[in-house]
Amino acid sequence: MKARLSTDGGARGNPGPAAFGYVLVAENGTVLAAHGEAIGVATNNVAEYRALVEGLRKAAELQVGELEVISDSELVVHQMRGEWKIKNETLRTLWAEASDLAARIGKVRYTAVRREHNELADRLVNEALDASG
Repeated sequence: MKARLSTDGGARGNPGPAAFGYVLVAENGTVLAAHGEAIGVATNNVAEYRALVEGLRKAAELQVGELEVISDSELVVHQMRGEWKIKNETLRTLWAEASDLAARIGKVRYTAVRREHNELADRLVNEALDASG
């Protein structure tokens, strides 16, 4: 099964109260999963990676075989493509977890988009932050 995973993470303050959101959509447009969750105090980058890890976990669980990941985090996209170094130890751990999950899926592509093209995942982040605040 082919699918698209839109991910977003955010923190109010950096670090500050943080949350992630993801939306997993099948090739035919069916929403397979959508989830937003507050994660306590974290940085924007940690929240972005948590969104990716949890979204990949759900895609692997649903046996998606080919996935396009859409993120407005240039950092996550470039690091997952192997184009940028990962200097932060926390991010390196999350990167390793995401890489293991991506390997379980098979074919995974990473695409960077502007925030306005990632509306639903962004809304899930803000709803989770609002609910936790």
